[in-house]
Amino acid sequence: MQLSVTVILVLVTALVSWRAFSDRALLERLLLWPPAITRRHQYDRLVAYGFVHADWSHLLFNMFTLWSFGSVVEPIFSAWITPLGFVGFYLSALVASILPTFITQRNNPNYRSLGASGGVSAVLFSAILFDPWSKLIIFPIPVPIPAVLFAVLYVAYSVWMDRRGSDNVNHSAHLWGAAYGVVFTLVLRPRVLDHFLGQLQG
Repeated sequence: MQLSVTVILVLVTALVSWRAFSDRALLERLLLWPPAITRRHQYDRLVAYGFVHADWSHLLFNMFTLWSFGSVVEPIFSAWITPLGFVGFYLSALVASILPTFITQRNNPNYRSLGASGGVSAVLFSAILFDPWSKLIIFPIPVPIPAVLFAVLYVAYSVWMDRRGSDNVNHSAHLWGAAYGVVFTLVLRPRVLDHFLGQLQG
């Protein structure tokens, strides 16, 4: 049986994250640490940070979401730009989602960031363009909600939490990843916007 690109991305991320859980040196080499980029020119960290996670819950939530919505987006993007193009979309989303944070924190040696959330947000919001009324279950809320409503709540919550800055979550990466997923999809196929608006009205 041939594995989908989405499943391969999930498996690779899970494997690297699992190894990094018990290998501090590997974790420190892959996560986003601004001085390593500005001084050592380790630009691979702009992608590699998305393949390591803080703990199992962080990893499982991101990978479940990536698998769920990557399975929707991958066949469409593969038809448009090949499976390799879908990989490029995901990896470039990791970069696009973290760049604003890197620019802001580039002189901060105490800043670190890790996790696939930015890339996952891009995939999620691309999927919402295709089917805004699909139902999502967001833990711990057991009631399914429409994807488009989730998108509104997700953005509002991320903006609020980013301004508060009271936790260790990079909400900015979530927002930029979501925006990148929407823009990338519409640049590829502008008519998707008409489809999305038609779905909302229908």
